[in-house]
Amino acid sequence: MTVNADVIRVSETPRPDREPARPLPPSRDPFFHPPRGFARHAPGTILRHREVEIALFGLVPQHVTAWQLLYRSQDLDGKPEVAITTVLLPAGAEPDSDRPLLAFQTAMDAVTDRCAPSYALRRGALSPGSITQLEWLLVAGALRRGWAVTIADHEGPQGNFGVAREPGYRALDGVRAALRFAPLGLRADTKVAVWGYSGGGMASSWAVEMAPEYAPELNIVGAVLGAPVGDPRHVFLNLDGTAFAGFPAIVIAALRQVYPAMAEVVRRDFTPEGRRLLDRARSLGPIAVLPLLVGRRMDDILTRPLAEILPDLEDMFDDLRLGNRTPACPVLVVQPVHDQVIDAAGIDGQVERYRAGGAAVWYVRDRLSEHFSLLPLATPMSLDWLADRLAGKTLTEPTTKTVWSVALSPAHWRGMVEMATTAMRVTLGLPLRRPAAPASDEVSGLAA
Repeated sequence: MTVNADVIRVSETPRPDREPARPLPPSRDPFFHPPRGFARHAPGTILRHREVEIALFGLVPQHVTAWQLLYRSQDLDGKPEVAITTVLLPAGAEPDSDRPLLAFQTAMDAVTDRCAPSYALRRGALSPGSITQLEWLLVAGALRRGWAVTIADHEGPQGNFGVAREPGYRALDGVRAALRFAPLGLRADTKVAVWGYSGGGMASSWAVEMAPEYAPELNIVGAVLGAPVGDPRHVFLNLDGTAFAGFPAIVIAALRQVYPAMAEVVRRDFTPEGRRLLDRARSLGPIAVLPLLVGRRMDDILTRPLAEILPDLEDMFDDLRLGNRTPACPVLVVQPVHDQVIDAAGIDGQVERYRAGGAAVWYVRDRLSEHFSLLPLATPMSLDWLADRLAGKTLTEPTTKTVWSVALSPAHWRGMVEMATTAMRVTLGLPLRRPAAPASDEVSGLAA
């Protein structure tokens, strides 16, 4: 395994002469094992790296160059841990010190490591129910623009979905590692954009909230937060007994690993059937979990009413709430007004808290979209807005706009065509050729 000057010198697990037909999940892959003495190094230090193949749904090889970087990061309590990011360039791209970097956080929304991007995006991966695999189209759109991309496993080695602050640490240390990785050719002051939707929007929120304190040296020029959860307590209660009751079950399965109060509630107040459901939710991807728990109410799997249990969890929910720290970079928040998964009221609150802290936030609320349709519909606007920040274009005063649909703006029709072309190239495994550049004075319309 090649080791460059930015990688600590450690004893490596020998590589086989041939790569296995299917990648190993992170929990079984020796590449992920922490090397001895890693905790002595600074956050973001690369511990080892390898080149990997990326494929749509594990099947259709993609024309990109990709590496995985194992690096030093930390958990919720500041304890050193290893983390991993997948870094990408368009196929055939040479190192370029002027190339921007996108930190993309996927909607992993799972505890199982088969939904981690380091596994789910690889050729040969078996990741049933993974949202991450569906989001490859978003990443491909950024690569078509010539950007470098880093996709950290922001939930960490244990799949800590929903835990506070940790996603920010791992994403920011993944950026640090990418900037130090010689094959990308980036600089310490490379312009960085941050993007994510839903669970990825929540992780991206933690990244920009923690950056001023944890990684102030990074040149983060803008972030797009799509349906970024806002107040997990509100979402938790809102989804109870609905078609999306599986999401709270996954979150409980993750939070019990980190928060003693949740672990105690599961031990003391869940029925045996309830604990079996949590174990099931822990082992599957979100798309697979949701059908199993449609309409399930928490009270059906508890030994006492949920209303009696909530006071024991209030400190945890306070810790999970977004918006109590202020991003230093410009932020675009995109949210469906009638979101069936993440109530817009929770995002309104997150935006209000950001603005109260002095953050510059542009907020677009979409009337016609729902949670899942807004992700593709807002992609052209998100990419264009980030491109404007990377280009240093002037922003107007922050606004809140409620529109019928982001897809109806003429300024974004070109982006919709570009996204459709990208989808075709991804599906057919064609090279991600760079689209025609817009006019130099063209600025994103709805979010300008």
